[in-house]
Amino acid sequence: MSAQEAAPGHRGEMVGIAGGRRLRLVRAGPEVSSCPTVLLEAGSFGFSADWAAVQAGLAAHGLRSLAYDRAGLGHSDPGPEPRDSRAIVWDLEGLLQEAGEGGPFILCGHSMAGLHVRLFAGRNRDRVRAVVLVDAATPESMDEPVVRHFVDQFARLSRLAAWGASAGLQKPLSGALGDAIGLPLAAKLEKRSAFADVRHNRWASAEVQVWPQGAEQARAAGPYDPDWPVGVVLTGRDGQSGARHDMQTAPARESRHGFILHAPGANHASLLGARHGGRVVEAILRAEEAAAKS
Repeated sequence: MSAQEAAPGHRGEMVGIAGGRRLRLVRAGPEVSSCPTVLLEAGSFGFSADWAAVQAGLAAHGLRSLAYDRAGLGHSDPGPEPRDSRAIVWDLEGLLQEAGEGGPFILCGHSMAGLHVRLFAGRNRDRVRAVVLVDAATPESMDEPVVRHFVDQFARLSRLAAWGASAGLQKPLSGALGDAIGLPLAAKLEKRSAFADVRHNRWASAEVQVWPQGAEQARAAGPYDPDWPVGVVLTGRDGQSGARHDMQTAPARESRHGFILHAPGANHASLLGARHGGRVVEAILRAEEAAAKS
């Protein structure tokens, strides 16, 4: 039986999983739908609040969606280390089971969550109908020296962020810098609070430290099924080229029903917000339509 309870003071609900821990789950849209449920995975330092604008857009189109806080982030209890993709996917599978969410799913991941989505898809192929990757990392990108250098630098910066939060240095900046996405008010307040929260930053940094291990775990899960529609949403305009663009768009090009959308004027964070999140919603709707046809 699920150990669910209403969670006062914030959106969503707390769901008990194995080990006596609880994770926060935010469901949106109709309670029952004939369409696949959209399962949203946030990027590094992100949590369910990141998806508030996208969830509202999906609900307006009649799609159910699920967003959640990974262990130690937002309102969720911490989990055992290392916080690599394997640990994250195990937690997610337990959360879905206890919450009674069996799928099928359209998977959608932002940034570093591209690794977690890939591993989840490999472990749950019978429950996946389509994939949407939002300016997302791929495990193969770690083969590029420039990407490995970026990941190393980001790991150092994330440790600095965790230290800054513990020293109280980020609290004065949370109002101005806490929400770079452009979220609705309730989620904006959550995002600002997390920006300065000691526990959130500590566990977010722990995830970044094991990015390379997560990439190897995701790669070992194998490629996406070429029959799944795979959409890639990127910042900037159409007609881009270069190694980074090629790495990010490879999953769409390898799909028989793949497609690539760009969001001019968006950046890596604002791609999820009220101004540009409609492009992500568009990609999910397109993936759902393609999945229904295929």
